[in-house]
Amino acid sequence: MNNIFIDVDYAQIYKHGQKIGGDVFLLSRNPESNKIVCTLSDGLGSGVKANVLASLTAHMAHKLSFSPIDLGHSAEIIMNTLPVCRERKISYSTFTIADIHYKENMENINVRLVEYDNPLALRFKGCEPVSWQRDKRELQREAAFKKEVVQYSQFNMEIGERLIMFSDGVSQSGLGKSLPLGWRTSGVQKYVSELIKANPNISSRELSSSIVQKANTLDGLCSKDDITAVVVYIRRPRKTVIVTGPPFTKEADEILGEKIKAFDGKKIVSGGTTALIVSRLFNAKIKVDLSCWSPDVPPASKMDGIDLVTEGMLTLSRVANVLEKKIPVSQLPNDPVKKFVEILLDSDQIHFIVGTKINEAHQDPNIPVEIGIRRTIVGRLRNALENIYLKETSQEYL
Repeated sequence: MNNIFIDVDYAQIYKHGQKIGGDVFLLSRNPESNKIVCTLSDGLGSGVKANVLASLTAHMAHKLSFSPIDLGHSAEIIMNTLPVCRERKISYSTFTIADIHYKENMENINVRLVEYDNPLALRFKGCEPVSWQRDKRELQREAAFKKEVVQYSQFNMEIGERLIMFSDGVSQSGLGKSLPLGWRTSGVQKYVSELIKANPNISSRELSSSIVQKANTLDGLCSKDDITAVVVYIRRPRKTVIVTGPPFTKEADEILGEKIKAFDGKKIVSGGTTALIVSRLFNAKIKVDLSCWSPDVPPASKMDGIDLVTEGMLTLSRVANVLEKKIPVSQLPNDPVKKFVEILLDSDQIHFIVGTKINEAHQDPNIPVEIGIRRTIVGRLRNALENIYLKETSQEYL
């Protein structure tokens, strides 16, 4: 695995009273071309109509970004395809596209940015704002009352740098209420700088969530527009190892113990038998943790040297369901599944050590089919982590 990680995450709050957002964010990684594409689109208005327009724009931009077509030409194709509002004579949707290229060793991370009518993106090196050159192109469309400006830029990012994109629901928050002219891009920049200064290692998930929550607070907790913030952060990877299932032979127990001790990162043990083996190897007691109890899954346990100890198959299956359905952590009950998911989302590289000893209990036909066998669930976890959350995963058997 690489020693540099591109951490991308976003947070969003719908306009007050709406059940669907007019802002759409898409994120994809193509390992074959070493490319990550982030697309943020804001549809005109709010609700279903805005969501359809923003989705159309975002998906079009996303597909074109992965095509051989030049990004600048792609933006012009999108602009010419987008309809213009008859009444306001403006485009039905705005967009920001960040096309991130990287080499296999992550030594050179190049970003191509296209911005159309969204608030201009911000860039930070540590807590200090960074300015860069943008090139402007004008496009006159028949139905539009003025020439429209698309801004292009290209730059390299290094460890410790962040790129922040957001919709006008952020920059215009507090407009006419707590702030006469709204929060504005300058206010967002100052707030982000202070957050990073207070917590230099703040993750993209935490930072984007803080920006969105602050904007909602400025709106009096009654958002006047869809509020979306996206953060790209270049940093050293945060690692987690998940140990599940006992090794095939008892002789391999010592190897398992050495691998866990040598691992530099967070450690999760999933499975009662596996926990007993680790407890014996570490000479550490297992204590039930009733602080995160739930009737749906067995409680978690505590063990010195291990960050989280859970039951095996049922808990792993629930975690896989949460990741696949993209259920927000804030909506999860306070149980072992929530703790498990929080650790995974705060990690960049997840390594699975899967024991191959057969547990007779899992061959019971009374066990629900969706739980499946251990390897299948681990496969589901890796697939969700890689394809939905762009995490790096690896796996080994013992």
